[in-house]
Formats: sequence, structure tokens, C-alpha cells
Amino acid sequence: MKRLGLSITVAALLSTGTLTSCSLMFPGMAQTSPVALPPLSVPGDLRPDAPALSPRGNYAVGVQTVKLVNPGQLDIVNAPKEGATPRYDRPLTVEVWYPTTGASGAGATTYGDVLGSGPNDPKRPNTPFATPGRATRNAPANLQGGPFPLVIVSHGYPGSRSLMTYLTENLASKGYIVAAIDHTDSTHGDKAAFASTLLNRPLDDMFVLNEMARLGAAGSGSVLSGMVNADQTGLVGYSMGGYGALNAAGAGFGPQMLPLVPGGALAARQTGAYSTDPRVKAVVAFAPWGGDAAVRSIGVNFGGAYGFWDEAGLAALKVPTLFIVGDKDDVAGYTGGVKSLFENAVNAERYMLVYQNASHNSAPNPPPAITLNSFDDYMHYAEPAWDMGRLNNINQHFVTAFLDTKLKGMASAAAYLNVPTPLSNDGKFSRNADGTPKADDTYWPGFQNRTARGMEFYKLMPK
Repeated sequence: MKRLGLSITVAALLSTGTLTSCSLMFPGMAQTSPVALPPLSVPGDLRPDAPALSPRGNYAVGVQTVKLVNPGQLDIVNAPKEGATPRYDRPLTVEVWYPTTGASGAGATTYGDVLGSGPNDPKRPNTPFATPGRATRNAPANLQGGPFPLVIVSHGYPGSRSLMTYLTENLASKGYIVAAIDHTDSTHGDKAAFASTLLNRPLDDMFVLNEMARLGAAGSGSVLSGMVNADQTGLVGYSMGGYGALNAAGAGFGPQMLPLVPGGALAARQTGAYSTDPRVKAVVAFAPWGGDAAVRSIGVNFGGAYGFWDEAGLAALKVPTLFIVGDKDDVAGYTGGVKSLFENAVNAERYMLVYQNASHNSAPNPPPAITLNSFDDYMHYAEPAWDMGRLNNINQHFVTAFLDTKLKGMASAAAYLNVPTPLSNDGKFSRNADGTPKADDTYWPGFQNRTARGMEFYKLMPK
């Protein structure tokens, strides 16, 4: 049989948005009218089985790219083997989402990124691609309901400020100012010395908090003027971003870890060496790196009882924290990793959402179409046992419940954090004709019948 040669690549056209209908012709096939394809899916759009708090909020979303410079920072990448570490002005690019005027879900934009795990890797070249979004570039502010709590988002190593747009846009539509950082030396395009990431993650978070407060002040001249309530700040971090967020919120590093950063610079982030900013009121830690299982997996065998943390370090975390992790996480680790951090941060109110059979990618957008030609690039985003749109919707639900509770004081949101049974598969869906729960109902609140599957949820209070 003669092979058919198609002159277009459907996946490539779909990834660029240039294909909206399809009328491919094969030999011997009668010509028909073009078949309309559905609109391109945007990260964060809802599946029919999305839980209750997944949908976008009432606001349309504006977005701006902000260039910041943190002066006089230690230049870890160029640190000599001996002698003083030089200093430099550290650039940071930040994507900021905020409420604007218009209908919820209105607006269209794209977020640029590149494939790969750093520059100059011929097996994974830094190929540009764009992620579609439902926001409007440089839109005017909508101050109604403001000022709004601040959420700072920190990506993995490597990653980018656009790695979690399904969540950043969603939160902004619900009345948050969301600032996602491109951490210098830690993005897909500029990945450099790991020691730079170890030191700079919490420092970048706190610098951006200060800058967002400055831009949000009255008379700043920024679109954010009058919009930012930095006194109610949440930190959202994924992998190395979770590592940094935990430290920024008070979990000081143990002294054993000092050799990993030149010049003993990590001493500034030890337990007792710094004060926690009281404006930080909540942390969401997706698969936070740095536990004992994580550091041992990279050959570091001199850590504290919990990797970068010892008992005193974890005890210093007093901010309410939501951990989200897969029970097969092979990067941060589950048993001996994230689960141990959750259990031993004994002075914090804490929650843990567990995705059964998920590995490390509990946080990113779905894999972009351009990754379909590369196993490694595809697996940077994908969870083999889970549909990523489904994971994204569940994350939207629980992160909204947590942040609405801790940053906005919404009692109605807190109900979604009190699940009747920790194992979702054990829940019983038992409802009256009007939809209200019967006495024997133990189903997770906010989930439709037959949809609370494959998850666990735990809560521990401060001792």
C-alpha cells in the first residue's frame, strides 16, 4: 500500500493557533465541507468534572511584564574558589496579573518561553514557544473590591514565570495581585550554578514582595497603584520554589548545608539568622525540594534530619502552609521528603494534598504541543497517571480554598479544607433530592459524584 505524504503537521499548526478547521484530502476521498475544530484549550480552562472552586472569578484579568533590579547581590555564579564573592545588580523579570474591567475570562494574550533545561544543550535546545492565556496586556486596573492580597509565585529549577499560568490567571480573576518571578540563573533559558538557586530563592521572593508593595502604593505611577495589599501576602512555590518559600516563611536552614554555597553565604538563611516578614500570611508548597530524600538523591549525605532542615528549622515555620505532592515524587521525595516536612513543621497549621501515583509534576501547565516531539521536554510538564487539565483544576480548587481562607478570612472557603475522610476513594456520596448531604454522606465537599478519586488530604494543627 502506498504511503500517504501529508504536507502539514497538525500538532504544529494547533500549537500556533493557525489551524481552525480541517479539510485534509486523501486519494479517492470525495471532497466535503471543512470540519470545524474546537477552540484551542487555554491552560486553566475547566473540564466538566472540575471541583467547585476551580472556575475563574468575577474579574477579567490584566497582565504586565515588569523588569526589576536588586542591587548589590552576591554573584554566586562567578564566585572564585578562594577570596571574596563579587557582587552584582541582580535582574529579575516578573509577570504580574491583576483584576481589570470586563467580563470574567475575557482577554487574550500569549506567554513566551523556551524548551530545555538551560542553554547549550544540543539534546534539548532552547526552542521558543508560546502559551495562550485569557488576560489583556497592559489593561487598566479595576480597583473595585481592592486593594487585593498579594501572591508571589516561584517556579522550579529550571522553570519560568509562565509555568503555572492556569493558576496565576485564575487567582487574579478572584481578586488577587499575582507576581510570578523569572529567577535569574534558574530559568529554562539561563540555568546556571545550582548554588545561585540555593541562595537566591528566598531573597528573590522577599525583594519582589517589597517591590510589589512599592508599586502598589498610592501615587507610584504604576498600574498597581492602590491595588496591592502586601500585608496579606501568600507565597506559592514549586519544587525549588517551594524550598525558597518555606525558608522565606521562617523554616531556617541547618548549619550542615553551608558548604553548598560559596563563601558561607547560606548562613544568612540559617535558623535564627533572619526575621520572618510578618506580611507573609500563607504558603503553598508544591512538591517542595530540600527534604532528606531530595538531598540524598543528588549525593548530599551531610544534611540535617530533614535535609536542608533540622528540627529547629522546621519548628520555626509558623505560617499556615498547604503542601501539594504526588506519592511517587521521584525528585522531592514523598516518604522521607515532603511528607516528613509536613509532619515535622510542628508549629504551623498545615495541610497536605496528595495525588496518588503522581510523581514530581503536580504544579505545571499541561505539556505544550511543541513538546510532543521530545520525551524529556514532555516529561518536564506531564504526569503519566494523571490528565494535567484535571490536576490543574483540582489545584485551582484547593489553592483558592486555602488562600481565600488565610488571606481573605472567608469562612465559606474553609469548609473545602475540612474533608470528612482523608482518602477520597473512601468517601460516600449520599444526597437528598435537593442536593443537600444526608447524615451518612462523607464525600469531599465541592466534588461532584464519582469525581473525588485518587487523592488524599491531611490536616495538622500547631502543637
